[in-house]
Amino acid sequence: MKPAPFDYAAPDSLEAALALKAEHGDEAKFLAGGQSLVPAMNFRLVQAALLVDVNPLAELDFVWPDPAGGLRLGAMVRQRRLERDPLVARHAPLLFEAMPCVAHPQIRSRGTLGGSLAHADPAAELPVIVLALDARLRVQSAHGERWIPAADFFQGLFTTVLTPEEMLVEIALPALPPRTGTSFLEFARRRGDYAILGVAAVVSLDERGGCLQARLVYLNAGDGPLDARQAAELLRGRPPTPAAFLAAANHAAEHEIAPTGNVHATPAYQRHLARVLTRRALAMAVERARGGSDPASPA
Repeated sequence: MKPAPFDYAAPDSLEAALALKAEHGDEAKFLAGGQSLVPAMNFRLVQAALLVDVNPLAELDFVWPDPAGGLRLGAMVRQRRLERDPLVARHAPLLFEAMPCVAHPQIRSRGTLGGSLAHADPAAELPVIVLALDARLRVQSAHGERWIPAADFFQGLFTTVLTPEEMLVEIALPALPPRTGTSFLEFARRRGDYAILGVAAVVSLDERGGCLQARLVYLNAGDGPLDARQAAELLRGRPPTPAAFLAAANHAAEHEIAPTGNVHATPAYQRHLARVLTRRALAMAVERARGGSDPASPA
């Protein structure tokens, strides 16, 4: 298949890119890595009158430590850089751990952080990670900017709160609280395939070793990244034991996730995976919160 005819522009500044989007609205599409947009155009699922190539915008390609703690990431950062950057390993170990699971190295070398988030594929890892880490996303248009919590950014299947004139430009990841461990696990038929199901776990312990707070966010378990808040709440105030992990895993699998199944797995099998992966991810996150294995360290 070939895409429908389109015009092409490669502005050399963010202001120029946003001016084109303001002029053309939904008829214009931003081209970053193109790993999702180009196939969709080839299959005529997306027909853009104008492609606005934002690859020249070096100002959106950055990885900075935040003076207040955490990490600031430009929307045009390549996924391969996130996989290798020591700042990511130090300040966002959950993101660092998840990056090798994103497709294949060839795709990660072109795909961008902002492109994946704006695409909002329910089977994608990066929306799950920013939601689990309670990130904030800065979006900008020719008329101004606004910060959006990750919890409010994703609206459903391939849908976000971005308006036709807006562009995602920056992602801010907050610092992890003391005694916090993270873990990311997914299951795919082959390495690089879309995961049948995956989960990100974030667990903070109190001074006595009990669970202070937790978060469980799933991929391919609904029409977007799915935050199992009730299951995570079951862990609060309890000792982090296998029995507690099992209760949380069962609640998420039975009452919160909404897998639809596919040619490779039934919804029942996806729920089974949720139980297994959740227990493992919670145990790993707690071990790391106690000062155990670090996802940034060699195996």
